Amino acid sequence: MHVSSLGFRTDLALLTSSGSVVEDRGTHLVVRSPDNPSYFWGNFILLAQPPVPGGEKEVVGAFHTEFPLADHVSIGIDTADLTDEARAAFEAAGMTVDVATVLTAGSLVAPREVEAELHELTSDDDWEARARLSQQLYPQTSEEAFMTFARQKNAQERRLVDAGRGTRFGAFVDGALVSTAGIFVTEEGVARYQSVETHTDHRRKGLAAAVVHAAGQHGLDRLGVRTLVIVADTDGDAIGIYRRLGFADLERQLMMEKRSGEWASMDA
Repeated sequence: MHVSSLGFRTDLALLTSSGSVVEDRGTHLVVRSPDNPSYFWGNFILLAQPPVPGGEKEVVGAFHTEFPLADHVSIGIDTADLTDEARAAFEAAGMTVDVATVLTAGSLVAPREVEAELHELTSDDDWEARARLSQQLYPQTSEEAFMTFARQKNAQERRLVDAGRGTRFGAFVDGALVSTAGIFVTEEGVARYQSVETHTDHRRKGLAAAVVHAAGQHGLDRLGVRTLVIVADTDGDAIGIYRRLGFADLERQLMMEKRSGEWASMDA
């Protein structure tokens, strides 16, 4: 199956580079991350096209067949075009439909200076702090379940770091990690951001812009990247930060989720 979406194409490149497996079924891909089964977008189905009218429940059923033990359903579609009827049908099947925005930049605008120390995550303590930061953003989910997921996600990213494909930057205030962003090469000349996160007590201080800029400049200056790719909630606050740094909208990325078990109360 040919994937046309830059958002999904870069997602898949990073997943396969860090140990995930992609099975091509012709009309769709099945993506598995055996080492991190609770990673929603490491274990999902990607459809080439929306299903025929009335086929939405069948698609959800296909996910359960592929991932019978999963506490979630994650389905992507390699086109942002979804009719109102199809959206309503997926929502009736319990799915939350999200159309994110994929943005790109070939150069970045410098943000304002911040009162924080910026550097790459290198030590085990740095990466554990990153897992703790992620967990603090989702207090509704049990600490044990989330930390298992976050540490496995760290392990995937550190494999990319070890392979020389990129790095993760952090902003530290009084020695504590409060904001972070990763950048990793997906194909020649292209790099994709991963998981831009800022502690709730340190937002609106320019820290997210600072780490995104630092990671992006690393990609442009050190990794031979010409195009930076980032994905944001279309209606969220982060997209404005990215646009002010010089990113421009390129396309929409269609993703649908349903969460249950430990993850039912986790915000999308």
